[in-house]
Amino acid sequence: MGLELPKYPEMEEDQVFNFTDSEIVSHVKQALASVLSGDNNSYNQLVGVMHHSKHLAPDEVALLETTLKALAGAVSSIDITHHDSLLSAIFCMSMWNYGPHVADALAELIVSLAISNGKYLDLCLGMLVSNFTPPPYFLDKLKMPHGLERKGQVLSRVHAAFKKIADYVPLAPLRLLTIVLQGMPTIYHKDRAIVIYVENMLKLESGEIGELVGCTILMAVVDRLIELDVEIGWDAILQDDFSKGIFEMELEDVDDIEESAEPDVGEFRLSRKSLAGNSIAELLDNLLVLTFEHLESCEREGRLAKVFETLLQSFRVTVLSAYKSKFAQFVMFYACALDPENCGMRFATMLADLFVQDSQPQPTRMSAVSYLASYLSRAKFLAASSISSMLKRLVDWCLEYCEAHDGDINPNAHRVFYSGCQAIMYVLCFRMKVFVDVPRLKSELLIPLEQVLKHKLNPLKVCLPSVVEEFLRQAKAASLFTVCKTFIFDGLLESELSRAFGGLERLDTFFPFDPCVDMDEFDYALKKMSITPKATSNYKFGGRFQEPARMPSRIRPSTSPESL
Repeated sequence: MGLELPKYPEMEEDQVFNFTDSEIVSHVKQALASVLSGDNNSYNQLVGVMHHSKHLAPDEVALLETTLKALAGAVSSIDITHHDSLLSAIFCMSMWNYGPHVADALAELIVSLAISNGKYLDLCLGMLVSNFTPPPYFLDKLKMPHGLERKGQVLSRVHAAFKKIADYVPLAPLRLLTIVLQGMPTIYHKDRAIVIYVENMLKLESGEIGELVGCTILMAVVDRLIELDVEIGWDAILQDDFSKGIFEMELEDVDDIEESAEPDVGEFRLSRKSLAGNSIAELLDNLLVLTFEHLESCEREGRLAKVFETLLQSFRVTVLSAYKSKFAQFVMFYACALDPENCGMRFATMLADLFVQDSQPQPTRMSAVSYLASYLSRAKFLAASSISSMLKRLVDWCLEYCEAHDGDINPNAHRVFYSGCQAIMYVLCFRMKVFVDVPRLKSELLIPLEQVLKHKLNPLKVCLPSVVEEFLRQAKAASLFTVCKTFIFDGLLESELSRAFGGLERLDTFFPFDPCVDMDEFDYALKKMSITPKATSNYKFGGRFQEPARMPSRIRPSTSPESL
């Protein structure tokens, strides 16, 4: 069956003929070869067709599609030196400008070029990566159904092209990884462009190519979350009276929230009103939702355990060392909530291991135990037995430390010890009832803990007053043990001694999974996704201390204290 080849620019009417596919390819080859003889007329017409983009008439669309298909069959005749203007025009084309037929032809040409000659591989991969995001004029169209439809058409073809190229060129995924990372938009690009780019990165991670490049891609996404997190300064968050104690909170009942009030999962906010309109905060919101959804898909596909190992590595390298990270760490919390028995315990064990290792730097050990304390306190999806095992490791380490040190109070010399003691007390402020109700746990944990707290190093005097005060209040109410000395805190959040052991990093006041910000809509989003790592956002300053919110029943542990 023949095809009608629409006329090229400047062609006369009588030059329009019906051609077979092979004749069209031959015609294009002749145009390419004419450059070598110095006759550029046909070649220039060919290049001119490539510059057709928006608002094409039907005959122009047909011409472009036919020409692209012909070029795909003539890639052996394309020379990177003599036909540089043609190649440049092809690689500057955006699939977002065309309908499905032209996009198919363009993708076919790019794949043919990539597998025909190694010289074109990076150029072809770069062109496909450039199609991760639409042209600026198209961004607003993504809010409309036809824009989303075009997005699906483009991205499906881009990723199918990656797969075809990788099938023929085994090293292509590694080259693609470099190009993707180099092309990743900065945090100052337009919000939607970055979100779509990261969406494509996560799509690569979950595909067949992800077997080779997924780990690095996922770590790059976490790095970008940290970059955004750091851009949101604490001064912009803590606008309210932070002199109020961290335990002066009132827990809202998430089950009483009216369904009609729930915002869309992609429209939550991580911050107080002081961050309203903050483009960086809004971008971080969107990327966190995207990452949460990706983790959910990993769970459905049975890949979460593997992906979680990458997250652990990224956490150790990037998040743990970030100065008082505010939001990015909730990616870990979310993954743990999806799989409490495996991921949840893996995370807690890693943090405990880091804390007890003498070879680790002091800030790393203190940061690790701060994360562990906040995690054990807020993760209602963890079984009581898991929490008790982690606490026992901390208590045992602190007791051994006391036995090896006979000196007096010295916040600077015993920073790690005091951070461990504070972590234990902090967790018990949330979990005291569990251990009081189980005699075995009381003897294994609380009796040794009493020896630690009454040691001459005097952690009750050094640790954060707000934590010590709440711990002693609960311990007294439960008749666990009495303290000979009288501590007068006067509602202090911190003290000179706590600041001393906290150091310049102020790790004495670092509770990474705590409600440091008013994040109601954030909690809504997580609740709708069957995860409630808050503990973080359902608290309001001003009331009495309460336990953190429960996890949904789907992931709530069935283990009761009595079964331990």
